[in-house]
Formats: sequence, C-alpha cells, structure tokens
Amino acid sequence: MNNNHATINKLSQMRLHGMVTAYRTLMETGKNMNLTTDEVVSYLVDAEWDEKHNRRLNRLLRAARFRYQASLEEIDYTLDRTVDKNQILRLSDCSWIDKGQDILISGPTGVGKSYIGSALGHQACHLGVPVFYAPASRLFNEFEQAKQDGTYLKALGKIMKHKLIIIDDFGLESLSLVPRMAFLEILEERHRRKSTIVISQQPVSNWHDIIGDPTIADAILDRLVFNSHRIEIEGETARRKLYAVD
Repeated sequence: MNNNHATINKLSQMRLHGMVTAYRTLMETGKNMNLTTDEVVSYLVDAEWDEKHNRRLNRLLRAARFRYQASLEEIDYTLDRTVDKNQILRLSDCSWIDKGQDILISGPTGVGKSYIGSALGHQACHLGVPVFYAPASRLFNEFEQAKQDGTYLKALGKIMKHKLIIIDDFGLESLSLVPRMAFLEILEERHRRKSTIVISQQPVSNWHDIIGDPTIADAILDRLVFNSHRIEIEGETARRKLYAVD
C-alpha cells in the first residue's frame, strides 16, 4: 500500500493525472491481477493520452469561442435542403486545412449554415487545430476600435496565429475602410498557408458589392475564392431542429 501511495505521489508530481486515475482504478478494483505487464502499461499510457487529449481539446474549444456546440455526426441530411453528405464527409478529415484551403458557406437564414461551419470548426479542434470563431460584425467592430486605440497590429496578430478562422454572418452590412483592409491583410497573410471559413446569407456573387472598393474586393475574392470549397445550401429551414441555429 505504501509503495502504491508513493507511486501515485510521483505520478502526480510529474502531472501524469490520467495515469493517476487509471492506477487508482487498477488498485481499487483488483483488475491489475488479471492483466499482463504489457496490458497494464498499455492501460496506463492510454489513460494518460486520453487525459491530455481531452484537456487540450477543452482548451481549444474554450479559446475558439464558438457560438454553438456542433457536431458533424448530428447534421441532419433528411431535411429537404441541398447539403451534400459526401462533401461534408470528405471535409471531415480536415485535410483541406493542411492544404491551406478555404470553405465558403452560403444560403438563406435558417438552413443550418452556422451549424455546419461550427461543426467543421469543432472537428478541427478534435484534431488539435487552433480555431478562431467570430461573427463578422463583432470581428470588424474590434478592428475599428483597435485602429482607434493603437492596438490594430496586435488585434491582427491575435487572429493570424490560428490555423483556422471562421467568420460567421458575413455580409449583413457593407464593409467600411478599416474592416475592408483588415480582411485583405488577413487573407493575404494566410493565403494557401492557413484556412478560413466564411459563412454568409448572401451568395458569393454578391460579396464584391458588400466588400465595397472594387480593387480591394477583387484582391479579397481572388484569394478567398481561389481553390476554395463551396457549400451552397438551399431548401427547408433547419431551425425547427434543436441543434440547427443559424
């Protein structure tokens, strides 16, 4: 018993909390008596790996600040809307993030755009990818404020570091100069290296007018539309479902 207590203390001091819990379970249940040494080691290592994975996942989810809890497994394909299940399944491995590709999701209100975008973001977190999520209005207002108080570059840097950025509700209002330039700088810096998901009620064909300045709009759309995945949703509202908030 003393040796077990000393072992638990050492594991705790090394911050191997998953192993501590698993080791205590083995001792209390006597399960270790039925396992080989290799199986005990495997059991302890798996427990520690799960503990660290879950802690990292929780940190990533908190940092992402998602508006919704979402899961790819809970997307409802039975609704009468144009959601391509095969396309979503292909995107679920997040290899598009490794390739620095973007996703553009468009469709009318209530069809589940934000849920699908958030579900892809949650999936990325599960795979260890740092994600930043923000409604466009909040994000661009922060840039306006940062420009005024001299923290503009810091605000840009905070976003740039994330492997995946999700901008929700894009296009509810036209962009003014500061957000327009910030959007361009973000895409210019990240083009083909990091990924962006843009979610909008407006079809992509309308984004040029929303951005405003024709020259800057051309530059933004050239980077954003190039080699991007398009999810264009039409049809039945998903809002009647508990999970599908848009």
